[in-house]
Order: sequence, then C-alpha cells, then structure tokens
Amino acid sequence: MYRGAIKLELRCPQKVDGIAIDPEPDWSFDALLSELNSLETRLNASSKPVPFTKTKSREISTGKSVESNARAFVIRVSDDELENDNERKGEEVHNGSLVAVKRFTCDALYLSESDDSDDDVTLGGESYLMDEVGLADGALVELTHQHQLGVKEEIRNLISTLETQLISENEQSNSALAQVEKDRDMRREMDRKNDTVYQRKIAEALDNHLTAVQRDHELKSQIEERKIRSDAAYEEAKRKERALQEEKIRQEKVKAEAEAKLRAEEAKRAALEAEKRAAKEAAEREAAENSKRITAGVSQDGARGRQPDDSSVIAGAQSRGSRSDGTKKLQSADFSSSDVGSTVRATESALNIEQKRLQKLKELDEENQSLKLSSNEDFSGYEKDISRLIRQIRGLKDNVRTKASELVKIFNNPLCPQSISLATFSKKVVSRCETPDDNVAMSCGYVIVLVASQVPQVMDILLGEFHRACIYTVPKHIVYSEAAFESEEAYYKTIGYREEDGKIESLENYLSRLKSYMRLYAALIQTEIPGVQNAHGLKEGWAWLARFLNALPANIYTAVALNAFLQLAGFALFKKYKSQFRKILDNIYDNFLNALKAREDSKLNLVIAEIQYYIEDKKFLEEPEGRTLQAPPLSSTLVPEADYQEYGRYHQYQEYGYQYH
Repeated sequence: MYRGAIKLELRCPQKVDGIAIDPEPDWSFDALLSELNSLETRLNASSKPVPFTKTKSREISTGKSVESNARAFVIRVSDDELENDNERKGEEVHNGSLVAVKRFTCDALYLSESDDSDDDVTLGGESYLMDEVGLADGALVELTHQHQLGVKEEIRNLISTLETQLISENEQSNSALAQVEKDRDMRREMDRKNDTVYQRKIAEALDNHLTAVQRDHELKSQIEERKIRSDAAYEEAKRKERALQEEKIRQEKVKAEAEAKLRAEEAKRAALEAEKRAAKEAAEREAAENSKRITAGVSQDGARGRQPDDSSVIAGAQSRGSRSDGTKKLQSADFSSSDVGSTVRATESALNIEQKRLQKLKELDEENQSLKLSSNEDFSGYEKDISRLIRQIRGLKDNVRTKASELVKIFNNPLCPQSISLATFSKKVVSRCETPDDNVAMSCGYVIVLVASQVPQVMDILLGEFHRACIYTVPKHIVYSEAAFESEEAYYKTIGYREEDGKIESLENYLSRLKSYMRLYAALIQTEIPGVQNAHGLKEGWAWLARFLNALPANIYTAVALNAFLQLAGFALFKKYKSQFRKILDNIYDNFLNALKAREDSKLNLVIAEIQYYIEDKKFLEEPEGRTLQAPPLSSTLVPEADYQEYGRYHQYQEYGYQYH
C-alpha cells in the first residue's frame, strides 16, 4: 500500500489460495532470482538516492512453512511531512524529530499447497524500516516503480514472443527435419532405382558386347571355313582340270594313233585292192587275148551284141558320178563336209577355225605354266578378283558397266600378265554359266562384248574355251565307232561327258550343261550395244546355223543344242535376216524335225515339241527375257550412260547371206 511518498510492500508468498501474484507463474526459481538481481543492479546504478537500502541479503527458506519474525514492522514519518499533512487536513501540528508509529508484525504467512513453483518460497519475518523521504523522492520512487513494472511487462512480452518464436522455430525445425528425412529417403530410393537401372544397363551392354564378340568370332570362323573350302575347291578344280587336260591329251594321242593306224590300214587295203585290180586286169587281158584267139571265127554281130552292156556300165558310172556331183552341190565351197569315213561331222571351215582357236588357247596355257614356274610372284589375288567380279554380274546396266570396267582395269594392270587374266576370265565365264539361267547368260554376254571391245584377244581365247567345254559351239559332232574308241566311256568323255565318283555322269546332267553352254554362246552372238562392235555377233551366228544344218546329224545332242540356240538368238537373227531366217526355220521344221521323229526315241519327244512349238507359235517374234538390261533401282547412277562410248565406236553390221540348198 502507498501513503504519501512511502511505498509499502508486504512480504508475502507468490501464491495465496491458488492465486498467483506474479503475472508469469511459469518462471523457474533461478530465473526469478536472476531477474530480481538484475533489477537491483539497475536501481543501484542510478545517481539518485534510493528510497530504501538493503540491510540484509535475501534469504529464502526451503521449508514448507514460514515462521513469523519476532521483530515488528516499524514505519517512521518525518516532521515536515506530518506538518504538511496537518496543514492540508487542518489537523494539529506536533513538533518533534520523529513521531513514533504503531508497530505491526506478520507473525505468520499462509502458504497455499497448490503453488506450481518447484520450491515453496518464504521470506523471513525480518522487518525493514524505511527512512522518511520528500515529495520528489516519492515521485521518483513512484516513477521508478512504474518503470520497473513497464520493464517487467516488456520483459514478459519479449519472453512470451521469444517463446512463441522458439516454439514456431522448433516446429519449423521439426518440419524441416522431417522433410529432410523424407528427401533423404526419396534420394535413397532414387539412388537405389538408378543403381538398379545402371546395373541393368551394364548387364545389357555386357551381354551385347559378348554377343557381338561371339558373332564376330562365328563370322571369322565362317570366313575361315569358306576360305578353306574355297581353297580346297580351287585346288580340286585345278586338279580336275589338270586331270582333264591329261585325259584330253591322252585321248588326242590315242585318237591320233587310231587315225594313223586307220590310215595305215586304209593305205594297206588300198594297196591290196590295187594289186587285186592289177591282177584281175592282167587276168582279164590274158583271158581276152585267149578268147580272141579262140573265137577268131565268131562273127562281128556277136561282138556288137555285147557293146550295149559295156555302154550301160559306163552310163551307170556316169549316173553315179552325176549323183555324187549333185551331193557336192548341196554343200557350198565354204561349208564342204568332211569325208564319209571320218567319225567327225563338221564343215571344213568350222574345223579350221576351231583348230586355230584351240591352238591359241594351248599356247596361252603353256605360256602361263612357264610363267608360273619361272616367276616367284603369286597371281592368285588377281584370279580371285576376276572370279569375284564375274560372280557379281547381274542384269542391271550399272552393274554390267561397272564389272566390265573393273575387268578391263585388271587386264591393263602391268603387275598382272595379260595371259593370266585372259585365261582366268575365259574359264570363269564359261564355268559361271554352267547353270541354266537366261538372265546370267545375257548379262555375261554384255560384259564379254564390252571387255572384248577394249581387249580384242579375249574373244578368241573365250571361244576356244567354249569349244573345249562344248563341241557343239564349233559346231561339231563325233560319231561313235568301235575302231576309233577303246570303249563307250572314252567316247562319252570325248564329246564332253564328265566323270563323277569314278562314273560317267548321266545324260540329263550332260544335256543340262550343254544347254547352258549353248545359251551363253547364243547370248554372246545376239548382244548388241550401241557404239560397241561385237566381234562375234549375228554374222557369226548365221554362219554357225548354216554349218550346223549342213554337217551335223539329227540326234538328241544336236537337237538340244539347236533348241537352246534358237531360244536366245532367234529373235535377233529374225530382226536382221527377216525372210531368210524364216526359210531356215521352214527347213528345220521339214527336215531336221522329221529326221528326229524318224528315230522314234522317247527321249526326243520333249525337245521335238519345244522346237515345233517355237516355230509354229512364232516365238522368234518375242524378245527373250533378260535381253534388255534393267535400269538401276535408284534415280542416281554411278556411271553416266555416255560412258558406253568409251568401249568402242559404232559399226554397222553387214548382212551375211545364208548358203543353203
């Protein structure tokens, strides 16, 4: 309670009957002591005298109850204050230095059992006496008290704000920690998934790598195997070729010996016949002389009766001579037949041409053999390149031009002898077309013509290889004769049969190869390229047809050869020779087919039907498949069309008349 400038405070507990005096009951005991000490420090630091002095430090009892102090609480008031008070209130003024007042004491304090503080705070019952102060000091005390209250309120507000902020920050920290924990879990889960994906990718990459390595290994193994098989096949082909050449040489030797023996026998027989005729003539002359002497008396009429008989013999001889002349007239001077007694059926001009080409081929082979023996260089790489280019020939314009150009480069390569490339090219082209494929034959025909226009030696060597592989490209046929051949197998080998596993190949296989050879030969003949001269074109095809019909007999071999030739070359021959070619077809229909039918061989029925169908349905008016090369599949071409002009210059073909009666 306050009275004047005196501030009275009762020393009492913090809570009474559960009601807290302190507006902030949650302060701890240490915090309360610290706050009070701070206030005292501030008051002591002031320059003005304090209203009261502390005579004894605070002592707080820790007991549950507080005993009253025996000393009484004394209040003293100054005389001036009393006088002023008496003047205002009209009371009596008493002079004196001090006026005694009543003493009162607080013997006991009531402490509530429901106090929330940790310890029951009690204050001692010691009484404090306050000195008398003036009005200014009282006002100062009042202001100080109000200031203290304001400071306490401000401190409480700050503490409340700090607690609120602390709680908010705590919640934010907990939320942030929870979010961090959640982010960490998500990061771990993402890292785990990424690790799984990465391990899967590594496993896939490893598997792909192992698969690629295995595939490369298998590919290399296949390449090695193919190379080994190719080398083995090449060696086997060379061995067979050498064996075939040796066999042909042996057969030629046997044939030459047989022909020499035959000529010797014929000469011996002719000599014997001449001796017989001479003896007979001598006997006849002697008999005639004897008869003249014996029949000296015979009349002249009897002698006249015998004259018609002699004249009839002479007439018969003359008639036979005229028939022989007529037979010779059937054959032109250029296509005269060989002797009747010979086993070879061919025209003399065809045999001469064949002999020249085979001689060139033989000289080329001998040159290559001597070159390989004398030189240490290996030319197998060039041979493989030529073989590869021939295998890659297709019925496309760009393909044909490209392959022909690359082959010409090999022929002109100074590092590879031209004889090696010529022989390899001829053999590979002929062997390439052993399978029946019209498109391949046509494409090879274009390549041959283009290459031959730049390397003319190619044509004779290639034709010699043709004649060696198939005698009907000459054309020529060999008739079987027991006197000329040791056995039928020797005869079959002579006309081109191959030996397979120690046995002669079947008729079907031989006819299939014969057909393939003739198709390639016909494709070469009918090939026409603008600006390029075909050294073995339609003129040679017309000559082949005339020689074939003049000299070769009608049998299954010649029928298959003729049919294959007409199927591919008939269209071009008709375009060039028109009605003359029709006459040829009429003669084939009337004579050759009738001769085939007269044999009454069931094996000939199919080829007879094909030739008859070709002539009757006029298939020679239709262009054969593959004769016109296809355009490239892409719009852009590797080589322009004008490059065809590099292979030669344009040359008009002159007509070649057919000599046939």
